[in-house]
Amino acid sequence: MVTLPADSTVLDEQELARLDTEYQAAVGRNDWETMDRILDDDFVLISSTGRVVTKPDLLEEARGGAITYERQDDTDRIVRIWGDTAVVTALRWAKGVEAGVPFAYRAWFSDTYARTPGSWKYVLGHASARLPWKD
Repeated sequence: MVTLPADSTVLDEQELARLDTEYQAAVGRNDWETMDRILDDDFVLISSTGRVVTKPDLLEEARGGAITYERQDDTDRIVRIWGDTAVVTALRWAKGVEAGVPFAYRAWFSDTYARTPGSWKYVLGHASARLPWKD
């Protein structure tokens, strides 16, 4: 049996899935240092509430512990790659407390990554309107 070299697209897909999982886990822990490493300096997020959020905004929220998560993860992830650009889509499940107010929702998101020398960087995020929580 001949072993063929791994397809670079498959390796990129695996790396992006791992990186996006790492980012989502960091958000859930308010781990601003990991978020800082993964986010591009020009990062912008269009949140599920329509708010435009920058990298400094997200890092400040995480540093201050503005949101406490009971759950912050995703399902149904798909990674698509076009050269040096990739989009990760998934269904986010979020449950916790923000400013003393409990929340629980689902939202589809698209995370856009760009290949930079040595790594992929998360450059743009977009979330759908919030969907009801379903156990």
